[in-house]
Amino acid sequence: MPSNVAVLSGGISLEREVSLRSGSRVADALADNGHEVTRLDVDGELVRVLEQGGFDAAFLTLHGSAGEDGTVQSLLELVGLPYTGPDVLASSLAWNKPIAQGLYRRAGLRTPRGVTLTQQAFREMGAVAVLDHVAEALGLPVVVKPATGGSSLGLTIVHDAAGLPQAIVGALGYADAVLLEEFVEGTEVAVTVLDGRALPAVEIQPKEGAYDFSARYTAGATEFHAPARLDEDAAAACAATAISAYEAIGARHISRADLIVDRHGTPWLLELDTCPGLTDTSLVPLAAEAAGLSFGDLCDTLLGLALAGGSQPGAARA
Repeated sequence: MPSNVAVLSGGISLEREVSLRSGSRVADALADNGHEVTRLDVDGELVRVLEQGGFDAAFLTLHGSAGEDGTVQSLLELVGLPYTGPDVLASSLAWNKPIAQGLYRRAGLRTPRGVTLTQQAFREMGAVAVLDHVAEALGLPVVVKPATGGSSLGLTIVHDAAGLPQAIVGALGYADAVLLEEFVEGTEVAVTVLDGRALPAVEIQPKEGAYDFSARYTAGATEFHAPARLDEDAAAACAATAISAYEAIGARHISRADLIVDRHGTPWLLELDTCPGLTDTSLVPLAAEAAGLSFGDLCDTLLGLALAGGSQPGAARA
């Protein structure tokens, strides 16, 4: 049955342009499937428009803060509008990488060893003096990234301890805390979980350097293999890890797990994205296609899950 859908995109995060691309693609797909679609930018008029628009559901294509940290989800629950993707609690847990990794480890999942340091620790407690200990504890290279955020913004791989201060300053430009992790060498893959079921893993092979923001969203900058070129056991382990992470934070509808598969075929969970990109270079559509699901069918599936979940606060936890 056709629905009246608000596609939320844009906002003021650093990932605004990517969000707009995701929103445009989703809106076109839903319209092609017969739905009435209104694209909404996230601004000061959002709540008023949502309350007066007569919408059946909101389809979230927001990336970055406010869209992935539970803020918009809270507003949607207050106005009683069903929405796609994980709820407030799951979104906020996944958004904070150090907290989420603690939950994943409690669930028995393998994650890189890491240390979290806040801006306050550097500014008021002299934490810069312990950076040599960080390098000793984690080894080199060290991955330095903001404790919150996505799209690899602010991420640096540091090969020399002398480069840690500059990398940390860069990461703190995106968040109030920085996560320093041991570097795990291997094959980078992403596994989408759709309504509790893992889709085929997508292997990520940047043509130059790391899989950073540019490699993610520049057409042709990265080579993808869907399904990933993994043996059967490694592929099954990746799927199980992605599902366990989805369950560990209480997700629903969709998530995308970013993993490294080491030379022994063991998956290491890096993080979980609760509102993954849906652009023409994004990983979720590639995984859906590998599973035999068109982009239009993927969008309809997510919309149907939102509509089935109800509109009351805390409804429909998977």
